[in-house]
Amino acid sequence: MSEISKALEECGALQFGEFTLASGAKSDYYINIKKASTNPRVLYLMSQLMAERMQRENIRPDRIAGIVLGSIPLAAALSMATGIPYIMVRKEQKDHGTKELIEGDLNPGDRVLVVEDVITTAGSSVKAIATLRENGAVVTEILSVVDREGGGKENLAEIGVSLLSLVKGSEIAKGRR
Repeated sequence: MSEISKALEECGALQFGEFTLASGAKSDYYINIKKASTNPRVLYLMSQLMAERMQRENIRPDRIAGIVLGSIPLAAALSMATGIPYIMVRKEQKDHGTKELIEGDLNPGDRVLVVEDVITTAGSSVKAIATLRENGAVVTEILSVVDREGGGKENLAEIGVSLLSLVKGSEIAKGRR
């Protein structure tokens, strides 16, 4: 069992039962990364493992992007671990304040690494990447804690984005069912 799998299990983020995922798919396990990212020890571990993966893969973005709400703690922690500024991408425009879809500094041509908690079909990631690109960002990779292997990798490949993950859902659930 990987270090991240063990940490997810120990903090109670890995749950078994009957679940409906954001994609609408049914699953006999659920990975509640929000529970993990509110645990300082696990959030720190995730950020360190993501930073190591970035180094191994030679990923050097100008910005890290988190999608509101789930991946914002990851983006902030990874920003602190790497010194790379982060931005927040909203799923929809607010009707008050600045009405911006992107919070933080983004310059045309900035290379942006999108971070996600869990990827299944990557629907929300694809939308966020479109928003980033419309605002001048160059996005070629997304780094997720968990890839549930629900078609997300293929959907991202269709828009020219590579999916990297710390662990696959099948690895986490293996032997637990």
